[in-house]
Amino acid sequence: MALGFDPVLAVAHLRSADPDLGRIIDVAGPFAMELKSARSVFAALAEAIVYQQLSNKAAATIFGRLCSQFPRGRSGLTPERLLALSDTDIRGAGISQAKLKSLRDLARRTSNGDIPSLAAARSMSDREIIERLIAVHGIGRWSAEMFLMFTLGRPDVLPLSDYSLRKAYAETFRKRALPSPSALEKHGEKWRPYRTVASWYLWASLDRS
Repeated sequence: MALGFDPVLAVAHLRSADPDLGRIIDVAGPFAMELKSARSVFAALAEAIVYQQLSNKAAATIFGRLCSQFPRGRSGLTPERLLALSDTDIRGAGISQAKLKSLRDLARRTSNGDIPSLAAARSMSDREIIERLIAVHGIGRWSAEMFLMFTLGRPDVLPLSDYSLRKAYAETFRKRALPSPSALEKHGEKWRPYRTVASWYLWASLDRS
């Protein structure tokens, strides 16, 4: 899936709108955010649920065990097949009880049509997608925003609750304390309509600090 915007125009806008962020851009270099491939909204969110609060290595192992119970492994992960698995089979893969509840709810809502297809999601607004996704048990606004950014490639997402983003902002703009979500949101107005790109550069600054 391609980005839903021109990164060259986005970077030019950010340089003009915010010289301090422009210095971060100079250090980081070209915008190189990579999108995650996904067969469906359901598959992307199921993986996100499993990965919550785990290291990537541990989560990948658990997700692999879960998917090994389906025909064709990961490509066989569907709401119907997940619902057909017993709680024992799902928990046996290393899934916690809380995540089991979330996966069940996601599968049911997808089967009922409450969770859109990827094709439908591409034509929906950010607000509508977030409202649909956070209705799922265990999917919060941050998870929905990560989906918008890294799966759909939406240009104007600013995850205000993200600790790393707030830390990067404090360092970039020489703040003694982490910004409140409202303070970050206020400053981020100048980054519109490319707040996703601004967020990526702020995250990138942490990797180089």
